Amino acid sequence: MNTETAKTVADYVTENIKNAHLFKKHGIDFCCGGGVSLAQAAAKANVNLEILEKELQETDSVSREYDYKSWKLDLIDHIINVHHHYVEENIPLLIQYGARVAKVHGHERPELIKIQQLFTEVAQELSAHLKKEELILFPFIKKLVKAQEEGTPVPQPQFGKIDNPIKMMETEHDDAGAIFKEISDLSDNYSCPDWACNTYKAFYAKLEEFETDLHHHVHLENNILFPRAIELERSLDK
Repeated sequence: MNTETAKTVADYVTENIKNAHLFKKHGIDFCCGGGVSLAQAAAKANVNLEILEKELQETDSVSREYDYKSWKLDLIDHIINVHHHYVEENIPLLIQYGARVAKVHGHERPELIKIQQLFTEVAQELSAHLKKEELILFPFIKKLVKAQEEGTPVPQPQFGKIDNPIKMMETEHDDAGAIFKEISDLSDNYSCPDWACNTYKAFYAKLEEFETDLHHHVHLENNILFPRAIELERSLDK
């Protein structure tokens, strides 16, 4: 398979969401840092480019879960119902796991205390972040879609152009990604010691699952929804 120089890591994931799992396995950022070429990403992660290309080709032969490229901006409903719901449902569970594991094993594994603190921090930030999207940004995007479909005037929000809240959301995505990178490093990529109890194992497994879902969530917004919303607003301003 020949590498397409104009094609970014984010493009590969947009075309086939299962490529996200492959990039994650190799430590390649496909959401916040997904705007680089495959060659650049491979070099940064110290991954053999030919092997990566071959694995992508094999992944491409597998049926795709969703063809996000064909979706309209009602992708918003999918993001809320799937990813926002996942975050809200799993934060309380992870906080309970983290508190218990840190209390029981923190004296011998001090990184657990730090991980608990970091997750509590990112959980608070994400909870506020989701509300800003659901109450401010997403409703405005839906108004843009309605204006396009009905030929009505474009609403004038208090935040000015849509780029403004989008930049804020992208910055918050970066912040959440950085926290999870620190959690991943502290946990040795979610590796439990042999003697770990079931709660310890469940905590790390759920943290890894949460991070994976967050990567997919951010990818859908940063690389698909937000660019389309910006393009739609500009087309309506003409």
